[in-house]
Amino acid sequence: MKKYILLTATALLASCGSPQNDTAPAATDSASADMPMEAPAPAATPGASTNAADYVAKAGAGDMWEIESSRALLAKSKRDDVKAFAQMMIDNHGKSTEKVKAAAGAASIDVAPPKLAPDQQRMLDEIKNADANTIDAIYLRHQMAAHDAALALHRAYATNGDTESLKKAASEIAPIVEAHIAELRKLDRSEAAGAR
Repeated sequence: MKKYILLTATALLASCGSPQNDTAPAATDSASADMPMEAPAPAATPGASTNAADYVAKAGAGDMWEIESSRALLAKSKRDDVKAFAQMMIDNHGKSTEKVKAAAGAASIDVAPPKLAPDQQRMLDEIKNADANTIDAIYLRHQMAAHDAALALHRAYATNGDTESLKKAASEIAPIVEAHIAELRKLDRSEAAGAR
């Protein structure tokens, strides 16, 4: 089962840039609790929203973070398996961005350019500033936190969202995020084995 962490209104506001003042639970995968790479979930949790505009903004920021962090990883990583994962993130999150934009367009919802939340920018900066010897571990740790947050966002919107086309998109994106989490677990086991 998932453990839930309550976000503060400040974290929610920072992640979506809206004046809305609600709090929302975010899931952290308890199956990964024994993994050394798991980071505290609140730092990357965009919050679960049932409002279409908030969902679109948070999904867009999450996809942008995934793409930018993966590009930064590709520039320095020494591990072919992590580089392959990063390329998959660029490809898959580009597709999920297009899926959300199309669903928003079908509902006549304007999609503003995405903006990273402060915690997302901090994690991206850590990846960009890492050297070739540490980047893989930092990237994988932040990827797990970001994917846990993304899964919570998409699942919550698919269940309780206010716009049918976006609910459908969220329900189609959630299994892809789950597959990414499974791949991250494999990469983490490989990372841990290599550290021994």
